[in-house]
Amino acid sequence: MRDLYDKVAAGERISEADALRLFESKDLNAIGAIADLARQKKVGNRASYIVNRYINYSNYCILSCQFCSFARKKRDADGFELTTAQMVEKAREALKLGITELHIVGGLHPSLPFSYYTDMLKALRGLNDGNAAVPAASVDSVSLPVRKIPGTGTVPELAGEDACATPRAAPRLHLKCFTAIEILHLAWLAKKSVEETLRELKDAGLDSLTGGGAEIFRKEVRSAIARGKESAEEYLDVHRKWHQMGGRSTCTMLYGHVESLADRVDHLRQLRALQDETHGFVGFVPLAYQPQDNDIPVEHPPTGFDSLRTIAISRIYLDNFDHITAYWVGMGMKLAQVALSYGADDLHGTIIEEHIFHMAGATSPQAQTQAEMVKAIREAGRTPVQRDTFYEVLADGDHGEAEGGEPLAGKSALLEGNLATG
Repeated sequence: MRDLYDKVAAGERISEADALRLFESKDLNAIGAIADLARQKKVGNRASYIVNRYINYSNYCILSCQFCSFARKKRDADGFELTTAQMVEKAREALKLGITELHIVGGLHPSLPFSYYTDMLKALRGLNDGNAAVPAASVDSVSLPVRKIPGTGTVPELAGEDACATPRAAPRLHLKCFTAIEILHLAWLAKKSVEETLRELKDAGLDSLTGGGAEIFRKEVRSAIARGKESAEEYLDVHRKWHQMGGRSTCTMLYGHVESLADRVDHLRQLRALQDETHGFVGFVPLAYQPQDNDIPVEHPPTGFDSLRTIAISRIYLDNFDHITAYWVGMGMKLAQVALSYGADDLHGTIIEEHIFHMAGATSPQAQTQAEMVKAIREAGRTPVQRDTFYEVLADGDHGEAEGGEPLAGKSALLEGNLATG
């Protein structure tokens, strides 16, 4: 691996062949050392998290993706949909806990009108002005049979005594909403072009797009796991158009199902190419497939080795991305901590009330407190910072001092220990 290490040290771009070679290697510590170098060059010793809440407005969906345990049909007893008033109430609850971002996605609902989505955005945007009056049309003109969301309960307290110090002025609530396939669905509902739909949603309050729905770009794989979903070209074009409007977004890759290692490299290649073109992605989030309650039989579901390898290679190959997230919901907090020494520089967020991964079988907690996020980052030898949606720092952590007052070394103690063991 020395030649690849030297490439990264020199700031040179690795090729698709190099990336495949990394995926085929079993030398995880060498891959981790290269990724840790790339991370250090990008972000130094900082690792970030965001205080956010997830809201799924509905799990009714016209698609039947084989890998999805979230979607329901109208006939299903555990389907749900929320009114705008309920969305606003959930947002108000979360604002009391100090959130800075609402992350909102749902299924492709068979009957909600386009006005439901614009009214929802306008009402939530009103929270920034202290004026979250819900337009009557969003509640009264759409008769919705509302059911309790499975698994919901008391909202946990997010703050803690060990939360990040040096707080700054309360930031504006950021509305991060909809996947690319949802945007295409809304364009169909509105009978407008994708550009016109995005502009209307932006005017209503949309601040950024989520990165979900990318899955794996290879056509044959998409047909096997998500027949009927948008194509790779359509996914990328929605993000391209949003970026051309000045918008920002994240992107993802679902790994560990029926794709090959070459398919992963091809997926990363297409993301890197679009980032070269638009520079609109703020971060990349690899997502481990959850096989427990899905219809796709997987002989070897994602392991800890595979998750660390995928995160590390994503950092090395996606040299035009500043931030790589270890999504603790899918991989567990302990492995996410280790990933901070294998290329990741972000643990995502406090994430109140996540449903999509948990309905697929994830056993991670429904939320983390700020104190828990800070503790996890410090234990991994990183300096914790609270970030906003665009990874800008909102509050500094421990100012570069490890527990006990010792300055943090330039090298990762966790990685050095792994290398010594290896």
